[in-house]
Amino acid sequence: MKVHLTAAAWCAALLLPFASAVTAEDSKSIHHVDATACKQCHEEIYTQWHGSMHANSSALKDPIHGAFYKNVMGDPLEEDLRKEGKYPVCLKCHAPVAAIDKKTKLDAKPAYGNGITCTVCHSFKGFKGNDSADGKPLYGIDAYEIDSQGLYGPTGNTYTTKRTPEDAKWPTPIHHPQPMTGNMAGLFKSNDACMGCHEKRDNAKGAPLCQTGKEYRSGDNFVACQACHMPIVTVPKMKDGKVVEGETVSIADHTMGGGHDGKMVTRGLAMTMDSEREGDTLKAKLTVRNRLPHAYPTGAPFRNFFIKIAAYDENGKELWKNYEVHPIKDDPKAAFWYTLGDDSGKPTSPPVATKLLADTRLKPNEMRTLEYEIPLAGAAIVRAEALYDLLLPPIKANVKGKIPDELLQPKLAASVEIRL
Repeated sequence: MKVHLTAAAWCAALLLPFASAVTAEDSKSIHHVDATACKQCHEEIYTQWHGSMHANSSALKDPIHGAFYKNVMGDPLEEDLRKEGKYPVCLKCHAPVAAIDKKTKLDAKPAYGNGITCTVCHSFKGFKGNDSADGKPLYGIDAYEIDSQGLYGPTGNTYTTKRTPEDAKWPTPIHHPQPMTGNMAGLFKSNDACMGCHEKRDNAKGAPLCQTGKEYRSGDNFVACQACHMPIVTVPKMKDGKVVEGETVSIADHTMGGGHDGKMVTRGLAMTMDSEREGDTLKAKLTVRNRLPHAYPTGAPFRNFFIKIAAYDENGKELWKNYEVHPIKDDPKAAFWYTLGDDSGKPTSPPVATKLLADTRLKPNEMRTLEYEIPLAGAAIVRAEALYDLLLPPIKANVKGKIPDELLQPKLAASVEIRL
């Protein structure tokens, strides 16, 4: 038997997930609404978000962040966790609902462990900036005016929580089960929507860690973050977890790919090689160019990339390469990284660093040339590869066995070869 819902009953049914997701304790805050409630009407967006690093940003779901969090702060399952008496600043970006509630036990409620959810970003009603009136940095959710009872979006649509009359005529307000204000493109289609978390981050000693906003401004750019990280994409329409054959929808890409996304990593770097043979030596000029409006790589200070250039015989045997252990040690010009250290000038880990020692990463739109003289005895191919790493070699050694091996493997960002 088929059941036909009236418009009123349909609206009531639509509201149920929102109502059931909010307990009596949380009834005044929209941030405890689970993302599965949004999935009911925005399934394609939910699917993208669910696999994104935003959804997996907390110390419970991101192995790399989790390892650092446990080392610096302590157990993410412990309540009232403090560092020198202060609330963990990292939660303001990585677990914002926990930060809003001033909690640290991330498994206490789904909204705490679920990272940056739909209702976190869509509760932004204004951007305060990255510094308070007294000059103190504002990180994550502290950088925004937050509405705990309503949502906001970039479209010019007007939304209503009331049932739309069946005989309504244009212009008809669009129904949404939670208060929703449109016409907010000035915020949601600008860098302001991202810079609360991605502008800058210093450690407790004042050493500069993440500096993406500063990098962006140094390049005198005008392209917003969303142009690369949230472009409009056309994807198959989904219903109840299945693809609707023959139907598509166009949406802003909520995978929001970055350094964990191999495709994003390859888009950001271009590499070419010119060569001239002199007897048994190949003089090679390798050019790498950052195609991004911020440094390559950017974000976490331990992200890096290095170049391997090698000669191989006709059977693929490696005859020569530009380093023995790692370019950081053996070929510094081929290592692109952010070096933090202590007052004595010794490189150290981000939590204990006191200053920036060096920055060899590619600046926005920078082009750099590396020159090599390569012995060619028996060589058939000379190949260069740019390899992107989420972690520096010493950190990899420390976390081996603690995080998945695939996160320790470099991603191929670009390659070029010459056949002799």
